[in-house]
Amino acid sequence: MRSAVVHHDARRAGYPNEPFFTGHACAHSSILKAMIRSLLRRVFSRGSAKPKVISFSSHGISREGISPCARRVVEALQSNGYKAFVVGGAVRDLLLGKQPNDFDLATDAHPEQVRSAFRRSRIIGRRFRLVHCMCGSETIEVATYRRGHDPEQPSEGKDESHTDEHGRLLRDNVYGTQPDDAARRDFTINALFYDPSTQEIIDYHNGVADLKKKRLRMIGDPAVRYREDPVRMLRAVRFAASYGLEIEKATLAPIRPFASLLANVPPARLFDEMLKLLLSGHATQCVMRLRREGLHHGLLPLLDVILEQPLGERFVMLALNNTDVRVLEGKPVSPGFLFAALLWHEVLATSKKLRDGGMAAMPALFLAMDQVLDTQTAQLAIPRRFTTDMKDLWALQHRLENRTGKRPFRVLEHPRFRAAYDFLQLRCDSGELEAELGDWWRRFQQATPTERETMLLRDSEPKRSRRRRKRPAESGSASAVQADASM
Repeated sequence: MRSAVVHHDARRAGYPNEPFFTGHACAHSSILKAMIRSLLRRVFSRGSAKPKVISFSSHGISREGISPCARRVVEALQSNGYKAFVVGGAVRDLLLGKQPNDFDLATDAHPEQVRSAFRRSRIIGRRFRLVHCMCGSETIEVATYRRGHDPEQPSEGKDESHTDEHGRLLRDNVYGTQPDDAARRDFTINALFYDPSTQEIIDYHNGVADLKKKRLRMIGDPAVRYREDPVRMLRAVRFAASYGLEIEKATLAPIRPFASLLANVPPARLFDEMLKLLLSGHATQCVMRLRREGLHHGLLPLLDVILEQPLGERFVMLALNNTDVRVLEGKPVSPGFLFAALLWHEVLATSKKLRDGGMAAMPALFLAMDQVLDTQTAQLAIPRRFTTDMKDLWALQHRLENRTGKRPFRVLEHPRFRAAYDFLQLRCDSGELEAELGDWWRRFQQATPTERETMLLRDSEPKRSRRRRKRPAESGSASAVQADASM
């Protein structure tokens, strides 16, 4: 009877993962200890501190700055008796005067309850379930409050947190409170909650003050947090470069020593974070900061080699600068083009080694492509749709350097010609090729068919005569001609 009472109290206190009692003293003791540990954690943890409630008059963010769909989802949840807030990056961006790319919500409602409160929604995910709420073309992601990994809390079920031998968090799938949710986030500037109904910001870790001071600060012990998730080191670089923030000394100190931990991150996740960094609109600063902090070795193993070569570095920096301009102007950017630029000079170097070994030019180029991509995808899972684009761009470079016969007309009709031409122009601008080649292709595109024929005659090299196959009867006369010429 006592076991049943304790079990009921545990469920009522918010321990949905506690096992049913078997009546054994060890099980009884285990649950009591878990309850005590959880109670102490809630009382003494950072997340349990009373948050700052910042009013609209202080921060100036109006509910009209929140997307209509996000406001509708918040209203639906609140009208059903739940708490719901815009959270994380959207609040940070609004405080910085930037328009958020998306709006994420955090709530005390469980996924099934969110699904019931908002009709056009669906539950996704297996590791941790989220809810996608749809309004027309806009999708709002809603997450239930979670708590972070507690090293003092034993793992007692399939839903508990686990870490690997390096301290990396493998599973973080435990519901929590709003203070728990704030404490598990990475940086103080991302642990902000905004309530559209009251227009107030809930700030547990002085994130608003850090933003005003242009300071990036980790929540908790940086060394522990980086071990839990090494990608946080990349995020630190991206946020610092993108928002002009200074990384706090304690937050910065472990980054270089812990750079090798990136090798333990799944390649697909590493690629996603790298793509965010390169498409942030501040890719140039990000890459230079990666090199400064010693992190580029864990992302693009060959990037450090490229950046040590003056010609390669100029080419890469031009590509990154052009990408930043396009992103900031709201123009589309091709990830395949960008990664092709980052790795181009390594493809050239590998191809040259193969040619020096006696391989023909085109087979050497294609083999070099495969070798370079194999090296990269082992660490950075570049999707096939991007590697296909990269190979097309690289292969077309050889064809663009040949302006004889009908070849330029065929290249001009290639579906990726425009991207290949832009790539060629980068090579000319960086000094790898003569500027005349890029100028020739610019004029060739704009010329009439008749003018193009004239350009071929004027600019192309003389056609090589086709070598005739030697016939047995002619071999002697050929030798005679060579002998006469040598005399």
